[in-house]
Amino acid sequence: MQVNVPLTEIQDRLCRFREIMDNKNPDWEIAVIFSKINLYYFTGTMQDGMLLIPRNNDAVFWVRRSYERACIESAFPEINNMESFREAAAVQISFPAIVYLETEFVPLALLQRFQKYFPFISYKAADNAISITRSVKSAYEISWMKQAGKIHARVLEDCVPAIVKEGMSEADFAFELYALLVKEGHQGHVRFGMFDTEMVVGQIAFGDNSLYPTSFNGPGGNLGLSPASPFLGNRDRKLHSGDLIFVDIGCGMNGYHTDKTMTYMFGRSLPKEAIAAHRRCVEIQNEMASMLVPGAIPSEIYRVITDQLSSGFIENFMGFGNRQVKFLGHGIGLTVDETPVIAAGFDDPITEGMVFALEPKKGIKNIGMVGIENTFMVTPLGGKSITGNSEGLIPIY
Repeated sequence: MQVNVPLTEIQDRLCRFREIMDNKNPDWEIAVIFSKINLYYFTGTMQDGMLLIPRNNDAVFWVRRSYERACIESAFPEINNMESFREAAAVQISFPAIVYLETEFVPLALLQRFQKYFPFISYKAADNAISITRSVKSAYEISWMKQAGKIHARVLEDCVPAIVKEGMSEADFAFELYALLVKEGHQGHVRFGMFDTEMVVGQIAFGDNSLYPTSFNGPGGNLGLSPASPFLGNRDRKLHSGDLIFVDIGCGMNGYHTDKTMTYMFGRSLPKEAIAAHRRCVEIQNEMASMLVPGAIPSEIYRVITDQLSSGFIENFMGFGNRQVKFLGHGIGLTVDETPVIAAGFDDPITEGMVFALEPKKGIKNIGMVGIENTFMVTPLGGKSITGNSEGLIPIY
C-alpha cells in the first residue's frame, strides 16, 4: 500500500529549515534543492526536478519527470511542470546574486546548466542546514524506523541461524538473507549520503574476510563479488566450522533506515580472546547508549569512551590495521550515514528526536571483526534500541 508523506510533515520541515537558515546564514535569500533524497524529504516524492525555497515567499517544486507522478505522490502545495530550466526561469521574476545549494551533491555540469537560466553570481552551501533539519525526526519518521528495526531484529536475531549451512558461500548466504529481508518488508535497497557510495544490503563476510580492505568508511570490511562489484559476499569463500559470521546491514521502510550488526559463531566457539573483545564492545555500546540523552555532546561521548580504552584494546579497534575510523556511531534516517556523528568536532547538543547507530567493533587477526551495532532513539532516560537486544556472537552449532 502506498503511503504518502502528510502535508503537515512537509510544512514542518520547510519551517524548521527556514529557521535554521535564518540562524546559520542570516544573509540568505533562496535555497535550491536538486538531490532526490532531499527532494523526497521536502516534497514527499523523488522526481527529477528542483525545489526553490525563497526566504520570504512560497516554495515552488519544478518537476521535469515525472510531473504526473509528483502530483500523485506529493502533497506539496505548488508543483509546476518544466521541460527545462528555461520555463522555470521565465516565471521567476527576480533572482538573488547568491544562491544556497547542496554543494555535496550538485555536479558542475548541472550547476552550469542551472546558472545559464538563473544568472546568480555565486553560491554557498546549504548542506549543513539541511543535515541539521533532517537530524531531528518526527513521530511519523520514527514510526517507519521502528518498523525497519523490527524487521532487522527478527531477521538477524531469530531467522539467520535457520538459513546458515556448512559449505554455503558468502554470496549464497547474502542472497538468502536479502530475499528474507525483502519478504519481511525491507524496501530492497540501502542509501548513503557519502559521495558515489553504493551498497545493496551491507557488509557480509565469513571469517577474516570481514577484515578485508574496503573504500567504505566503516570499521568492517568484505571482499564482495569482484573488484567491480565489491558487495554482498564472495562466491568462493565457503562457510566452515569455527568461522565467525559478520553481518553489518541496513534495513529500510518507506525510505527510512536502521543499521545493525550481528555476529555468529558457526560450528564451535571462537577463541577466548575474540569472545572477550566482543563482550567489551557490547559494554561500550551499552555505555554509549546510556549517554544518549537530550543535551549530551557527541564529541564528549566519543572522548569519554576512547579515553577509558587501554592501548591494547585500541589496537584494531574500529577497524583493522591502519584502517581505523574516527567515530563510534552516527546519525541515521533517509540515509544510513547522517549527522550528528559520535566523533570529535561534533559539539552541538543532541536532542530528543535524534536517532543514532552505535557500532563499537574490533578486528581480531585471522578471525574477523567482532563487535555490535544497533540503532537507538534519544530519550530522557538514555538511548532506546529499536533493532533488538541480542548481544551477538549467536552460536549456530
